[in-house]
Amino acid sequence: MVKKLQKMSAAKKTGPQLSGAVKESAQQIWLAGLGAFSKAQEEGGKVFETLVKEGLSIQRKTQAVAEEKISEATSKMANMATDIQSKAGHQWDKLENIFEERVAKALNKLGVPSAKDVDALIARIDELNRNVQQLSGKAPAKTAAKPAVKKAPAKRPAARKSA
Repeated sequence: MVKKLQKMSAAKKTGPQLSGAVKESAQQIWLAGLGAFSKAQEEGGKVFETLVKEGLSIQRKTQAVAEEKISEATSKMANMATDIQSKAGHQWDKLENIFEERVAKALNKLGVPSAKDVDALIARIDELNRNVQQLSGKAPAKTAAKPAVKKAPAKRPAARKSA
């Protein structure tokens, strides 16, 4: 464009010709600017859409990886909780057994019969009843049934050991 103007001035054109050339040159610059703007707008939209698609793809991949990691962590935590619960259950059973043994020992020292002792006495009483029935010549009666509700035995003094 500058060269064109230089040629025109070298040809020494008159004022109206010069102003027409300047006007035409300005018109071409204006049209070139509009074309560049249009091209940038068109290409910019395409670039923007491409960037949005790439961003969406990356977001989906990231979200999938995050969900996988959360799933793994949840699974590990569930396994740990199960292990801890199992270990705690075993420890609780041990503690319960120790407690029962100590209570049984304490009750035995106080002279309170255990459930085994009571069951043995009931069996012995049943056997004695059968023997008595046989000796008296009567048919044996039904054996004594275990009481539905066990009542606490009357307090007895502690058994004394002979020295």
